[in-house]
Amino acid sequence: MKKSRGYFFGAVALGMVFALCLFWSPPNATAAGKVYRLKIQSGYPHGDLSMETLKDFAASAAKRSNGRLKISVFAAPEIVPTEQLFDATKVGTVDMLHCGGTFWGGIVPVGEIEFGIPYAFRIPEADTYPESANVLRKFFFESGFVELLRQEYGKHGLYWLDMHTYGEAPFTLATKCIRTLDDVKGVKVRDEGIWTKWHNMVGWRGTTSVTPEDTYMALKLGTLNASQWDVSAVTGLKWHEVAPYWIKGLENDTIVGHIMVNMKLWKSLPDDLKAALRGAAEDYWYKTVSAYEKEMLIVEDLVKKGVVKRCELTPEAMEKHQEAALKLWDEMAARDAASAKAIALIKKWRGIK
Repeated sequence: MKKSRGYFFGAVALGMVFALCLFWSPPNATAAGKVYRLKIQSGYPHGDLSMETLKDFAASAAKRSNGRLKISVFAAPEIVPTEQLFDATKVGTVDMLHCGGTFWGGIVPVGEIEFGIPYAFRIPEADTYPESANVLRKFFFESGFVELLRQEYGKHGLYWLDMHTYGEAPFTLATKCIRTLDDVKGVKVRDEGIWTKWHNMVGWRGTTSVTPEDTYMALKLGTLNASQWDVSAVTGLKWHEVAPYWIKGLENDTIVGHIMVNMKLWKSLPDDLKAALRGAAEDYWYKTVSAYEKEMLIVEDLVKKGVVKRCELTPEAMEKHQEAALKLWDEMAARDAASAKAIALIKKWRGIK
């Protein structure tokens, strides 16, 4: 009897072990297989090159995560208007944002410097656009600039993931040829952030009141005489149809934007998915470098055909713009400690005292 009871209890115990093996899994197993469905919105409309290539970021994230990161891509203003994108990502309405720091300068002053302030990202030692872009990326990641940005955006509940490029920019189109300081006077130009003040310092009439979506019609109707963007102002947004003059001499060799992640979401991700997002964002950097290089070749071809008309600022006009830019740098450095550090990093990098 005792022997039979022993067999009985042994069978029960074996059955319980089998059931546990069948239905129980380690705590991390569920998390390891979890699929994250995320939303990223750009601050830019359809037609903008960086927005249209954002699908490549999503595809890379899916591939690097073995399908566990499924990112839906939206243009402005499909979920929220651009001016609300920062706060929408902060509170989790949107999981990630794609935009440029100049749009958040009133919240995070160093963001305007990150984006590219007048003449800060001119890189004469580079012979090609990809070279200049990668010189800039090296500066960001090796100078301490990235750590500074993550610290400042982190105060607002956002994780700075990585940078991307907008090519040679600002790319300025106008309804008339502008070469001299006299040509500049009174020209109504759509711009962003600190660029408004810079333009006004030299005689332009800068404004941020016109959205990218409304810029074509504003140029056509004369509400604006000029607008800055990137090369997709021509290749995607078609502004050259109403403003065919490409004003050269105002641009940096490259300027940059960022992808930022809601901080609570970022901290909740397993380490392997954080690595997948970082890798996808770096892939996206190289995608934008390649894409903008190709688009610039399209514009150069349009110049040869006379569709886009290239106008170079005179040396005198360039000198005045340069003087105003350096004065503006110092004003920006006085805003806060982070801005002061960023300007100091740029001056050291460019050999400016």
